[in-house]
Amino acid sequence: MAKDIPYCPLMSAGSDIDKVCTLDSCAWYVPSVRKCSMYMLAYNALLETTAKQKAAQQRR
Repeated sequence: MAKDIPYCPLMSAGSDIDKVCTLDSCAWYVPSVRKCSMYMLAYNALLETTAKQKAAQQRR
């Protein structure tokens, strides 16, 4: 899989073949950050989880 080709996480889920992202033609695409909103949701969840884990470790 080439790193420079964006793939759609929704259409690719459960498929053996990655589906190419349609970028501006997709309702899930966020042009201001040039990313899929699904990617942004997952990334923000990762940051939040990491912050919670660090806070929990500091309390010990």
